[in-house]
Amino acid sequence: MEKEAKIELLKERAKELRKTALTMIYEANSGHPGGSLSAADLMAALYFDELRLNPDNPQWEDRDRFVLSKGHVCPILYSALALRGFFPYETIHTLRKYGSILQGHPDMKRCPGVDISTGSLGQGISCAVGMAVAYKRDKKDARVFALLGDGETNEGQVWEAVEAAVKYGLDNLVIIVDNNGLQNDGACADIMPTQDLCDKFKAFGCRTFCIDGHDMEQIVSVFEKIRMESGCCKPFAVVAKTVKGKGVSFMENVVKWHGVAPNDDEYKMAMAELEVGLK
Repeated sequence: MEKEAKIELLKERAKELRKTALTMIYEANSGHPGGSLSAADLMAALYFDELRLNPDNPQWEDRDRFVLSKGHVCPILYSALALRGFFPYETIHTLRKYGSILQGHPDMKRCPGVDISTGSLGQGISCAVGMAVAYKRDKKDARVFALLGDGETNEGQVWEAVEAAVKYGLDNLVIIVDNNGLQNDGACADIMPTQDLCDKFKAFGCRTFCIDGHDMEQIVSVFEKIRMESGCCKPFAVVAKTVKGKGVSFMENVVKWHGVAPNDDEYKMAMAELEVGLK
């Protein structure tokens, strides 16, 4: 497929991810729409282009692994897994229901395609480092991708994991930061300034890229560059500038939508906007 056609297809996939995630949150009357919407374009590129996966064999030993370190935005992960065929699409209507495989945070023992249970911020990236070390030890060419929130980088454990990744030369690890500038209690700059995350990852020794996390061409291109630089003996960091609530005008850059489900009218308005696609 030519690159231009692939970009357009991935944009459509991102639109479907946003609509599916918001529907799940609305029906459950619970969840985290803001960070799910900000990560949708990154997730579309990962799950429909970059990750080496087999939905028919989720435990395939040589698969790439994905760690949603910011586990609270699991609706966007579940949407990707459903659309890729890891479980029947109708399962999306069971988010946060008793006995469902789709719990409020990802559960690797319940949900096919979830490589590690996450939720406590800062711990997912440490798990990703361990997975990457194991792949190196076993001489496998599979890779590990970890998606973090920018507020999550307040956790010291994140930087301990990055130090370990650099020490062990984990060029099979790709750390992605959903840098939307907001966290649970307010703006990151007010709660605990993250400073310039691109400079920080560079200073720690990562091969670092800074991109627009809603520009699909930039997202695809950076993953291509990372593949070309495999063997550099450094972990990769992609700091993606995003907008919390991206795609729904009244949710964009509004802290409230970190963890609030839309009501009936808000859902209808949001779905109408998402159907049009990103502007």
